[in-house]
Amino acid sequence: MSRAPASLQSLAKSSRNRIRDSRHVTSLAPRPPPRAGPLQTVTNPQSSFLQNPLYNFLPENRNPNNVVSLICARLKRGSAKVTTFEEDMKDLIPHVGCREVSRVLLRCQSDANTALDFFNWVKGEIGVELSIQNYCIIVLVLVWCKKFSEGMRFLNEMVVLEFSGGDVFDSLLSCSGECVFDEVVFDMVIKAYVKVGKVRDAYVAFGKMGELGFAPNVVAVNCLLNGLARARRDDRCWEVYEEMERIGVGANAFTFNILIRVLCRNGDSSRVNTFLDRMEDEGFDPDGVTYNTLINGYCRRGKLLDALYLYKIMCVRGVMPDLVTYTALMNGHCKVGNPAEAHQLLKTAVERGLSPDIVMYNTLIAGYCKEGKMTDAKALLHSVLGSGVRPDDFTVRVLVEGYVRIGRLVSALNLVEELHRFKLPVPHDVYKFLIVSLCKEDRPFAAKNLFDRSFGDGYKPDDETYSGLISALCRNGRIDDALLLKDDMVYKNCVLNLEAYSAMIGCLSRKGRADEANKVMQNMVESCVRPDSSICRALVTGYCGAGEVEIAESVLASFATEFRIFDTQSFNALVESLAEEGNVDKLMNVQEKMLKLGYTPNTATCKFFISGLQKAVGFRKKCVLQAGIFKDSVGDNTKTGY
Repeated sequence: MSRAPASLQSLAKSSRNRIRDSRHVTSLAPRPPPRAGPLQTVTNPQSSFLQNPLYNFLPENRNPNNVVSLICARLKRGSAKVTTFEEDMKDLIPHVGCREVSRVLLRCQSDANTALDFFNWVKGEIGVELSIQNYCIIVLVLVWCKKFSEGMRFLNEMVVLEFSGGDVFDSLLSCSGECVFDEVVFDMVIKAYVKVGKVRDAYVAFGKMGELGFAPNVVAVNCLLNGLARARRDDRCWEVYEEMERIGVGANAFTFNILIRVLCRNGDSSRVNTFLDRMEDEGFDPDGVTYNTLINGYCRRGKLLDALYLYKIMCVRGVMPDLVTYTALMNGHCKVGNPAEAHQLLKTAVERGLSPDIVMYNTLIAGYCKEGKMTDAKALLHSVLGSGVRPDDFTVRVLVEGYVRIGRLVSALNLVEELHRFKLPVPHDVYKFLIVSLCKEDRPFAAKNLFDRSFGDGYKPDDETYSGLISALCRNGRIDDALLLKDDMVYKNCVLNLEAYSAMIGCLSRKGRADEANKVMQNMVESCVRPDSSICRALVTGYCGAGEVEIAESVLASFATEFRIFDTQSFNALVESLAEEGNVDKLMNVQEKMLKLGYTPNTATCKFFISGLQKAVGFRKKCVLQAGIFKDSVGDNTKTGY
């Protein structure tokens, strides 16, 4: 017999070392069933403990030393339910622990129903924190008695709980020395690990089985292979396949189909063909799943000709193509930009008696939309509705996105109206996509109309939708509508983003409503949204335009001190406004303050400053000239006697 792969050998080595000297090794093979009788007394070598001799002076039903015997006697009589234990032995219940639970379960090995009732009572009624050994014993008992579903339920709990006392496989192995045992429990361990996504633990358990001489059944191995394939551990898949051959586990069609799926994903065509030949040499003819896996793999990699060749071979060998086959081929045609050929395959499928499902229709609709053939896509939608197949969210989404992609937003809106007439729901993400698209096209009124109508379908706009609509309204000067929408957002505990706040503040400032803009900025800060330089620029420009230079100066200073924002354009706007006044003293004073705060002037600042000085000098010259004219005028008047 060949050796196991190196990785499997190393994973199982620790398990071999732990059990090599154990006296339980010789008892691993399935043993004959216990002697007849509802209960069996099994000597537990680990059950001895120090007994308090004073307990013997207590009545029998109150003696802690008798708790196991009393429970077993009650179970043996079967005259009462285990749930009545709490009344009869309320003084002894505190003495029931994991050790006592194991002893009772070992005495109930031949009666799985009694063991199960007791275990559930201990677990649910008296709240004992059960150990991994308790779980292992009940699982072994249930599996031995062919109660696989109950055993699997507790195995699932075990692999999720992650006991600190050891892993599930080794614990079951350890308990098998004193309890009934069927090696199929190890197959169930592999399945349980895969079910909860612990594929590596399942792989380790498989390796341990091989090293200990246990041969898992092919169903468990296929479960492991499928889990490894889903986790994209392709190397592990081939190691498991090699180990199957080494320990004599015969593969079946499911095994080969899983491995073919792995090969197709890797795109190794030569290896796929070699493996197919090997599959046929072992007596397995490729079935529909095999061909579908190969065809789908070829189509996804753009090898449409290879896929079509397999499709012909499939038909020649008498394997009938199904919906999966045709959908994969249609997807291949659509990928290369040929939806017309895909449509022909749809017709062929119908002619062969197949009823297309929504996945097949969606494949073709998406193909038409990708090529911008929206008329054909819309016509196919009508065919879907006429055939009684209900379009799903993907159908609506791909059509709407197709219209938007070619700039036909109105057609997308008309599609939504048509869906309403057919009483078909519009996905919420489609509403959001359309509203945002309309906003980007600066069509806020259409966006607002769709926004209002979407509430009838239960749509709840998110922060991004609100912010996009508010920004679009502000870009088009509809600030009052934007403010109403903002209040609605606050009422619904939504949060605006920086873009929306910036749009509102900018719009208010441009309309000469700088004070309102400043209040919006304060609301923004209270909502933990940090302003940026564009907001500073809008406020300063707004106040300067309104002639409130002092407030503009205060805003500029607050942005520097509170937010560490030093926007040179805002500084220049203030300097330009002061320069227009020609007040040199005030201009020099403001410049000195801003330089101390950290603002850095640039060439534009110097230009505005020089312009202000020139205006101030010109103003003074004009004043002097006017004063001289006035003086001359006064002298002339004196001479004439006036």
